Amino acid sequence: MDKNAPQLVDQLRAIVGEDGVVSKPEELLVYECDAYTLEKNLPNFVALPKSTEEVVAIVKLCAKQNIPIIPRGAGTSLSGGVLAVTGGVMITLSRMSRILSVDHRNRRALVEAGCVNAWITNAVKPRGLLFAPDPSSQPACTIGGNVATNSGGPHTLKYGVTTNHVLGFEMVLPDGEVVWLGTKPEGGEDVDGYDLRGAVIGSEGMFGIVTEVLVRLVRAPQAYKTMLGVFESVDDASRTVSDIIASGIVPGALEMMDQLITQAVEAAYHFGFPLDAGAVLIVELDGLAAGLEKQAGRVIEICKSNRAREVRLAKDDDERALLWKCRKRAFGAIGRLSPNYLTQDGVVPRSKLPEIMRFIRATSGKYGLRIPNVFHAGDGNIHPLVLYDERDPDQVKRALAAGHDILERCLELGGSVTGEHGIGVEKIDFMEKQFTKDDLDAMRSLRRVFDPENRCNPHKMFPGSKRCADFAPKKQIAA
Repeated sequence: MDKNAPQLVDQLRAIVGEDGVVSKPEELLVYECDAYTLEKNLPNFVALPKSTEEVVAIVKLCAKQNIPIIPRGAGTSLSGGVLAVTGGVMITLSRMSRILSVDHRNRRALVEAGCVNAWITNAVKPRGLLFAPDPSSQPACTIGGNVATNSGGPHTLKYGVTTNHVLGFEMVLPDGEVVWLGTKPEGGEDVDGYDLRGAVIGSEGMFGIVTEVLVRLVRAPQAYKTMLGVFESVDDASRTVSDIIASGIVPGALEMMDQLITQAVEAAYHFGFPLDAGAVLIVELDGLAAGLEKQAGRVIEICKSNRAREVRLAKDDDERALLWKCRKRAFGAIGRLSPNYLTQDGVVPRSKLPEIMRFIRATSGKYGLRIPNVFHAGDGNIHPLVLYDERDPDQVKRALAAGHDILERCLELGGSVTGEHGIGVEKIDFMEKQFTKDDLDAMRSLRRVFDPENRCNPHKMFPGSKRCADFAPKKQIAA
């Protein structure tokens, strides 16, 4: 592309305007990686379209010149899902951030792909509605990215993940064709034929570029009971999680933080977490006010039967909001413990939580690295954070090995290597361990239906994909 670069820049600027193209190396550094910082590579250019029509024009231009395209939202993804492995044109949708319409009666909203997740709930809250999926990066992550990775969040234990709350969307295929998959904004919820909407959600941007999304809104709960259970050990807290679900109670959210992460969060936000507790559970019940008190009493009984030191009930909405602020900003508090961290995203059956937590502790000792834990305990979706310093190559090597061992153990326990972060470039090597050859062939065949030339977000997910290191200049051997 180098010899045609000046001409391509001019063509991109003709589409999106002078200020809609990023081409200087020092400015492109912003786009060299997402929140998975262990692999980095610059795109050749970044284009910032303001409409579907501009996206189409960019995509057609790149198709004509056989240039890779990489869709990007806010860059909060944690698996290298928006990495420009071999360069190409990155299409960033941050300027397509509008809420286009809200249908309160039918509980749906049409938004652009760059719309921030939290903005939707903020817009419909006065009418008693909300958008249920709530990733920890909710104040920053965008709906297009949520669709790409089928994002979850604390409250998806009860309400479901992104695919349960996306009715349909507009997508630009890699050849520039615009299609609408799923329920149309002006139609009912039924869709004829195959559910291609469901096939695309979670495809990590490899099928096309989502530009508009029709999301489902749900009625906000009438009341909440939010509790903080304090435990001496992670094992006690883990057993409590299984016992709550086994009792027939499905909380709106059921989150766990271990001692190390709790100490970091307390130092940052001063909620009043006990610094000597082995683990804390955040249990939130929601729904009709009638009967919620009884459920809360049952949860407290279960916590105490598992040797909870105490169970605190949030006394008002302000205390509830502060507790959730601490949980959702826990990753940010890690900066107090380490310059870098590697976030894993494994899944195990809930009954295996004590076992995987013991394994993580053993792994921490094996590699001499601290590994705090904050995760969606109700789903068995763990997020161990392997702490390291990227300035020390040995620590980087040990961090990768520790993360690898933890994900291997998740598979051995009957789980998965990802719950919501995706495969990206980080977990490609696990695909052959989790899926059969026939499974992978079927996935590749489906991708080719949408992107026959594999130009859309290439080198992601599938075994055999290239890594940045494969394209790095080779060191010369001295004679």
